[in-house]
Amino acid sequence: MQTVLGAGGPIADELVHELYRNHTKDIRLVSRKPSPVNDTDELVAADLTDAEAASHAVVGSEIAYLTVGLPLDSQLWERQFPVIMRNVIDACAEHGTKLVFFDNTYMYPGTPVPQTESTAFAPGGRKGQVRGELATMLLEAIQAGRVEGLIGRAPEFYGPGRTKSYTNTLVFDRIRAGKRPLVPVNAHAKRSLIWTPDASRALALLGNTPDAYGQTWHLPVDPNRLSYAQLVELAAEATGRKIGYTVLPMLAFRLGRRFVKPLDEMYELLVRYRDDNIFDSSKFAARFPDFRTTAYREGVERILVG
Repeated sequence: MQTVLGAGGPIADELVHELYRNHTKDIRLVSRKPSPVNDTDELVAADLTDAEAASHAVVGSEIAYLTVGLPLDSQLWERQFPVIMRNVIDACAEHGTKLVFFDNTYMYPGTPVPQTESTAFAPGGRKGQVRGELATMLLEAIQAGRVEGLIGRAPEFYGPGRTKSYTNTLVFDRIRAGKRPLVPVNAHAKRSLIWTPDASRALALLGNTPDAYGQTWHLPVDPNRLSYAQLVELAAEATGRKIGYTVLPMLAFRLGRRFVKPLDEMYELLVRYRDDNIFDSSKFAARFPDFRTTAYREGVERILVG
């Protein structure tokens, strides 16, 4: 039995598909209101902020994948994420379940220095502090021998279907709607984006690789990083249209955050859009040389033309 905690999002759904295709048909989906992805999926409704519910969700599982996402709300993150992580670690320790944590990069410094698995945490805001706390909690539990676990860390998403990210929302969704894309802060800074199906496939592979445990892994990205200006060029080539873009400067966010909560929640992340953002996934590439990473050109074409 392999269990996905936080089922229902694009990462979790693709993870379930990949587990079913290549690893196991014995899959449990856990969320507040889970829906099946495959006909054979076991569904468990649970609130992971409740310790007893978390234990019930994990029992009988060989591997649990923690993919829970919460709305971008700093107060909500501070209130719920540490409780969820603590409950899941305790549940996995109780039942002898391996834990695979799907993480992001918010705890990293927002500098152009390449990010590796050994990059020290230096969060620039409340959400980054929470993410650093979660990763530290799990790493300490692993080091203490309480659980056998690993961290799979991803940079910003882009991808098909219901993928949600600033890049999808501001750039690709607007292009699909015939609108002018909006670029945060700097159109010429290099971006590290991960194709969401690649992230899920890699997470499933790590979870089913015994020697991957006890480590943090950067999930695989196309190493040929592109700027937003270059991504818009690819979009123009894919659609056969002339596409311009509008850069949203820091001042626009600084003024808008006073009145629009989503802009306020995004503000701490904007430093990552000012300069190059280099997420190094060479460790994964070296360990899994046959893993095929989706190139940006292919990803953009799949988003915009299918």
